[in-house]
Amino acid sequence: MGGHMQIGEVAERTGLSLRTIRYYEEVGLVVPSARSQGGFRLYTQPDVDRLGVIKRMKPLGFQLEEMRELLTILDALSAAEDADRAEHLDRLAGFHTAAEQRCEELRAQLHIAEDFAGTLRAHLPVA
Repeated sequence: MGGHMQIGEVAERTGLSLRTIRYYEEVGLVVPSARSQGGFRLYTQPDVDRLGVIKRMKPLGFQLEEMRELLTILDALSAAEDADRAEHLDRLAGFHTAAEQRCEELRAQLHIAEDFAGTLRAHLPVA
């Protein structure tokens, strides 16, 4: 059984809920590669790695379609033979730019949130 995990262990490793993991399977983002004799989905390390990528894309507001495309690009780029390498790198650069932009927006939002938290703190008596 080397390296196969059931969904519970995957949830523990990734910090994602069972529901979320099942949803990603439904939409075809991470389809577990095997099943146990009892019919349980079995996940491999690459499956878990894919979930890790998705988990990190989520706060950046990428849509499912974009996640699917990015995973396809990453798969292709890690394959030995990638006929469309230049095109894939081009698309990847676009995703990178989008991610950077989103980080900037999140930093700005964080700044506002921290400012607000500070305002609330100012109203509390000093402990």
